Amino acid sequence: MTTPSKRAKKRLEEIVSISQLEKLSQQLTPILPQEKPLPPEIPGLRNWTKDGQQNRIDLIEKFTNNKLNYLSGKEIFDSPVELKGNIENYIGMSQIPTGVVGPLRINGTEAKGDFYIPLATTEGALVASYNRGSAAVSVSGGVTTVCLTEAVQRTPCFHFENISQAGQFLIWIIDNLDIFKEIAHKKTSHGKLVDIKPHLDGNLLTLIFEYTTGDASGQNMVTICTNEVCNYILQNTPINPQKWLLESNLSGDKKASAISFMSVRGKKVTAEAVIKKEAVTKILNCSVNEMLNAWKIAVINGIQSGSIGVNCHFANCLAALFIACGQDVATISEASIGTTRCDLSTENDLYICVTLPNLIVGTVGGGTRFPTQKECLEMIDCFGNNKARKFAEICAATALCGEISLIASMASNDFARAHRLFGRKK
Repeated sequence: MTTPSKRAKKRLEEIVSISQLEKLSQQLTPILPQEKPLPPEIPGLRNWTKDGQQNRIDLIEKFTNNKLNYLSGKEIFDSPVELKGNIENYIGMSQIPTGVVGPLRINGTEAKGDFYIPLATTEGALVASYNRGSAAVSVSGGVTTVCLTEAVQRTPCFHFENISQAGQFLIWIIDNLDIFKEIAHKKTSHGKLVDIKPHLDGNLLTLIFEYTTGDASGQNMVTICTNEVCNYILQNTPINPQKWLLESNLSGDKKASAISFMSVRGKKVTAEAVIKKEAVTKILNCSVNEMLNAWKIAVINGIQSGSIGVNCHFANCLAALFIACGQDVATISEASIGTTRCDLSTENDLYICVTLPNLIVGTVGGGTRFPTQKECLEMIDCFGNNKARKFAEICAATALCGEISLIASMASNDFARAHRLFGRKK
């Protein structure tokens, strides 16, 4: 899960430039409830009545100062024309229930504060599990998050008669990189072409176009920009390919792949927390050592299963967050790749960290502008420009909460009991 040195240095400089290093270090430091009280817990975890729903809505609206008229059903979306560009042959909306987790305390480079997290799911016990993990994290000072780097790829492939032609073509490509960057820049207000990496396989040359996409998730953006650049290439290259493809399946788009795990696709975020042993005992119903043992077993068996990365269930959190917040849910294929690591802290508390290298997320465009999705993004102050990195950090922090709760449920043998309690009608 490495990052090219120049890009890593640039991102570190961006992070440090937010403030002076000492101030940044303070920003990332856990804040215990004794230092700053946590907001109220979500009321009525096992209350499925109208009153229970309204009490939760009242709390969220008061805390965020945003109305939830569409989520609550007070207003109904009834403007099919606004769906142009998002769906074809429209017939109606598929309603998915949305729950809320929190408060979750996050101490990040972009996400800072206490948050109530919306999760859209039909899986009983899921919201309760993440809520438990959030409670354990928050009473221990919160999650520290850092958005490390970002890039979205498109990988056109050019077919030549022989290696010699492919090599001559590549030399010309490298010499004209600055022109390609200018062409791409004219097609987007959010994105930027930062590099083109070659992959030569005999007479096939694949070019890995890497973009930053700003606050957009960027899949359509990189497709349109790359197509524009390729049209210029075909019109101006001294060595014409026999044929070419706009996407050659080397980008890792909507697939679990080793390529995206080793570099970055979307935004790469790491998050850590130290869970106090008292919180492990009282909230998670087990001991630190029991959790460490359960995690070790999960790692060994994950490796033996051939998993790309090892985590418990990133996909659960990310799918629910993506649906609630208007993301492209199919990118869960690469977004759910990542690692979870546990250790013993110097104070014999539980140290846990997660790293997610492939968060394809955006806070503008796509499905983010629809009423319920907009309300969910506003709930976590992530709607609009300059919010995508913040949203990515919130995704990672929420994923960490789910890892904590699931590992604990396995360690304490509460997994089946929780699903009997929350996952059945009776």
